[in-house]
Amino acid sequence: MTSKVDIIEDTGTKKDKDVIISNSGKTLKKALSMETLLFLVGLVGIFGYISSIMGGINTINTMINTAYDLLFNTAFYIMAVAVLAGALSEILTEFGVIAATNKLLSPIVKPIFGLPGASTIGILTTYLSDNPAILTFANNQQIRRYFKKYQLPALTNIGTAFGMGLIVSAAVAGMAPEGESFLTAVLIGNVAAIVGALVSTRLMLIASAKKYGKEADCEVEGDSDYDILNYREVRTGGVGSRLMSAALDGGGAGVQLGIDIIPGILIITTLVLMLTNGTGAVGVYDGSAYQGIGLLPMLGEKINFILKPMFGFQNVEAIAVPLTALGAAGAAVGIIPEMIANGIANTHDIAVFVAMCMCFSGYLCTHVVMMESLDEKDLILPAILSHTVGGLCAGVAANLMFNFFVG
Repeated sequence: MTSKVDIIEDTGTKKDKDVIISNSGKTLKKALSMETLLFLVGLVGIFGYISSIMGGINTINTMINTAYDLLFNTAFYIMAVAVLAGALSEILTEFGVIAATNKLLSPIVKPIFGLPGASTIGILTTYLSDNPAILTFANNQQIRRYFKKYQLPALTNIGTAFGMGLIVSAAVAGMAPEGESFLTAVLIGNVAAIVGALVSTRLMLIASAKKYGKEADCEVEGDSDYDILNYREVRTGGVGSRLMSAALDGGGAGVQLGIDIIPGILIITTLVLMLTNGTGAVGVYDGSAYQGIGLLPMLGEKINFILKPMFGFQNVEAIAVPLTALGAAGAAVGIIPEMIANGIANTHDIAVFVAMCMCFSGYLCTHVVMMESLDEKDLILPAILSHTVGGLCAGVAANLMFNFFVG
């Protein structure tokens, strides 16, 4: 037996006239609509295009194998990072490091990045680990007290710009052939990444300020009846008890965060990697994990006449590194040794690689997940656009700085 739903509001727009609101507050659409047809055409078209290159069975197997490998080697890794970062963040908060950092560095950090001095801890945490580590920092209720509401979404951008910085820098520095050194190039790349972080964060703050304004305080659990700039809340008990309690509470928050981001990692990263990678070392499509159709690098070659003046690459093949970094910085770094061995990349290119790999840090995969975790889905597009501009600026800055200081 079915019951008729009373429609109390028509919220259709020029783009979508079928949206209505039921008497229970649910958003409804007609069972049969043009949206369904267009979606099916798009889905079949995309899957058909990929399958025409990889083969239908190979496409499905690659999706499954990639998602499976990402779950165990990436998602669980990020969960481990989140647990450790959460524990560290909570300990630093409990014993006053965050409060002191905010008070001492706000006069420096705020004019540059437009964020409280406490965000410095988030920057260091992501530099030493990975992008999602900023989420544990951002979800800490005590830390949130230092932020205005419009500033919190920008942590996604600044955290991503510094994410995997140490890993990328150390890995690339160790790739130098015998008798050569990439230390200068790596240093320039790090400085250029800061430029990218500045651009990305400032652009994101403009977008978030339009939504929230600049006066609203960040929402936190519990009330604050004290001056947070001069006092901080602590747990009861001795030093040892507080230390263990803070570590376990922060680690527990990291576990939940790790679980929350698994769907986004598996779905979005799988798609991006399949559009970026090729057949791999196998040379043929066989359904292995991390195979793809190489669409993004191919598109990069089409616009190389624009990219070469911006980044100064000596070979068009080098564009594959920053393009791959859009999906995964680790995968991008893995391409570099072969390019060095084949003479495709030189020291100048290394500086640009470090800047863009560090600043991009696979943001096409992580930005959506991170913004959803912050409950800022409507700011996903501004966050991605801001970081796209920031990453490009990082590459341009590395190119200009290397030519100026090294030649």
